[in-house]
Amino acid sequence: MENREQLTKSLKPHWVWAIAFGSAIGWGAFVLPVDWMSMAGPLGVILGFIIGAILMIIIGVSYGFLVEKLPVSGGEFTYAYYGLGRYHAFLCGWFLTLGYLSIVALNASALALLGKFLFPTFVETGLLYSIAGWDVYAIEVMIACIGLTIIAWLNIRGARITGFSQFLFCIILLSGVLLLTITMLFHSSSSFSNLQPLFKPEIGAASSIFAIVAIAPWAFIGFDNIPQAAEEFHFSPKKTFKIIVLALVCSAFVYCLTIIATGVSEPWANASQVGSAWGTGTIVENAYGKFGVFLLAIALIMGIFTGLNGFYMSTSRLLFAMGRAKVLPAIFGKLHTKHRTPHVGIIFTLLLTAAAPFFGREALLWVVDMSALGVTIAYFYACFVAYRIFAWSRTHIKNNKQIVAPKRKFFSFLGILCAITFFLLLVVPGSPGFLSTPSWIALLVWILLGIIFFLIRFQVYSRLSQHELDYSILGTEYIEKQTEPAIEKKLP
Repeated sequence: MENREQLTKSLKPHWVWAIAFGSAIGWGAFVLPVDWMSMAGPLGVILGFIIGAILMIIIGVSYGFLVEKLPVSGGEFTYAYYGLGRYHAFLCGWFLTLGYLSIVALNASALALLGKFLFPTFVETGLLYSIAGWDVYAIEVMIACIGLTIIAWLNIRGARITGFSQFLFCIILLSGVLLLTITMLFHSSSSFSNLQPLFKPEIGAASSIFAIVAIAPWAFIGFDNIPQAAEEFHFSPKKTFKIIVLALVCSAFVYCLTIIATGVSEPWANASQVGSAWGTGTIVENAYGKFGVFLLAIALIMGIFTGLNGFYMSTSRLLFAMGRAKVLPAIFGKLHTKHRTPHVGIIFTLLLTAAAPFFGREALLWVVDMSALGVTIAYFYACFVAYRIFAWSRTHIKNNKQIVAPKRKFFSFLGILCAITFFLLLVVPGSPGFLSTPSWIALLVWILLGIIFFLIRFQVYSRLSQHELDYSILGTEYIEKQTEPAIEKKLP
């Protein structure tokens, strides 16, 4: 067997929190509040995100345990392999890769959107063509590609730089959101009466809330970046669940603040009909002029950078784990000789997502909408594997992988139900989060590409022995533990 490359342990707990929190609070928290309110009304959005965060915390119980048990890169790909075998690992990894790449691409396009709002005369020059009603300009493509390149460079330089930068970005982001909310609340024209009606009248309270709950896998996707960084923890993996909870609570808090800050200034029903490319920016500009937009833009830029930074890290670590397992070409499993980072995965992510701005924002949104489905599949795998590992009691133990932990088994079962609920909200016709026709087409294309790629890699992947895959995916520490005398294990 080839020598297994291993990432350096350099990430501190508050950096890992920043990776999760900053990845969840990307451009959407600052660009989409008006769109969300038009879907569900202000209180519908707030309650939807709070419920979504609670559901994510339930799913996070399984993640906390799995990171503690398998502190290696790969996240859900690794867990699917450990619990269900190599082919489930490929399926999970393929859909998760789609979700991660889509978020990187969309955050890059958000930079161009910000440029269009702040400097429309400059950015809207060099018209190339239109896709789905969206004009694509050479300058906006350039802005997106420059942003992608800068964050890729930071990630190649090392995890310490990535982690510290992420924490700094998050502190600025939080400060900007708090200051923005306070200034909007105390503006002379602001009133809580502008939040009326609290729910979207056409669909009612319950449907309004579920419309937002349906997008929770996308809104809080950043918390599952933590497992991708597990191999680089410079602290005990036992802290993982607390970090997950803190990141999700902070994310829900920020989402609620941006809804309040946007909704109190003027009646949200009127704002949703303006038709601006950036409704929140228009509202803030009406209240405080260019100063307000500047303050909002700083928070937005930090949100974009944290999203790019976090998902660059997660995508490259997932590709690195799949490269070590020979699912992808072996070069993805190599590290930079100087910086010890998975540079091939970072460069691959840069090249692939740099093409996204050329397709226009509307076409890109079709891909992102269905990427929530891929993330939901990954959530299901993590919870299902955890459920199989836990046992209700000693009499229910069926193999040496299982641990007596009835409470955790119950929460992992709830996590399975949450993942199935998210899945159904996206695929059942008539449900609030049902995917659009273009999104279904994009999903089918991705599935077709996965089948083709699997057939190409099948001979290499299928010939690997279980011992080789255990070594490549789970590491030497796991193999050494398997040779230790069996000890009866019980967890609360």
